[in-house]
Amino acid sequence: MENSCLAQQQKNEDNEEKFIIVGTKEQAEHDWMEKLHTNVSDTVFQSALWFDSFFTEDDTQQQDPLATARIRLAWEPKAGDWNEYKAKFRLRVKLPHFKDKLDLILSDDDSDNINRIPLETVGTTPNINDEHIAAAVRFVHTRTNTKIIDQRIGISSGDIFYRARYQQHFVVNKNHAFKVEPAIYYYLDDGLGARFLAEYEYQLNLQEQLRVNYSIRGSESFSGIRWKHAFYHLKQFSLADAGAIGLVVEGERNGSRGFVIDKYTLSYRYRFNAVKSWLFFDVEPFLEWPENQDYKTVPGIAFRVEGYFTKD
Repeated sequence: MENSCLAQQQKNEDNEEKFIIVGTKEQAEHDWMEKLHTNVSDTVFQSALWFDSFFTEDDTQQQDPLATARIRLAWEPKAGDWNEYKAKFRLRVKLPHFKDKLDLILSDDDSDNINRIPLETVGTTPNINDEHIAAAVRFVHTRTNTKIIDQRIGISSGDIFYRARYQQHFVVNKNHAFKVEPAIYYYLDDGLGARFLAEYEYQLNLQEQLRVNYSIRGSESFSGIRWKHAFYHLKQFSLADAGAIGLVVEGERNGSRGFVIDKYTLSYRYRFNAVKSWLFFDVEPFLEWPENQDYKTVPGIAFRVEGYFTKD
């Protein structure tokens, strides 16, 4: 829904992650950070322009593609493991000669993880294509304010995959909204799979929102059905910072062990924009209660820095 508690957030076309806030624009300064941002943005743009040029024979018809890159550095220590460092990137290129119907995506980020739900950032269960670098071509059949139908084909960890998705938003009134997202996917090594994601949003006021997620998935690579439920309370403090407290419960049913809860995760994520308009910071303390540790409390905290690069 457009009038969410993060009213100034960046609108992600895939609606995969809505917890990205946008601060006010500042005048560019000629310091090393601005030079870094300019150099990375120019490199991303020139690579996209070079690739798009293969689809036109007339240089006078060359149109500027839209290329965006996101780089995330994170340290996520928790009890017994203080060396959890992560560096993630995601590059997306929209090719104008296909009338914005074709995207190229290169990533090792978890935003494309089929087991991940929106807003989930810590404690994700390892997936068939986890810890990977994936390259994919996405074809968008339909893209409106309320509906997306797309397909993608690519390679992940040496495994060729195909995925088709339908996403629909329903706005009941200014306080209630729903999203449904069925998807099917196929990996050569792991076989056929499917997922259904549902989301409900309740707008408390202009700054606060409650959100509930429900996700189930099945695959030939495992028995039973994997499920995940999440409950979030989001609050925007200003145009430059916001917070979200969340509880995620995940497990499986109809498998060899019947109904099992794998893990509970309770977290509070504080996100703010500082130093530069394109630079974002996260602090996220969390508690986990995993089944493989007899549901004992495992504390942790995540520190992240994200940079967003694009050519205006």
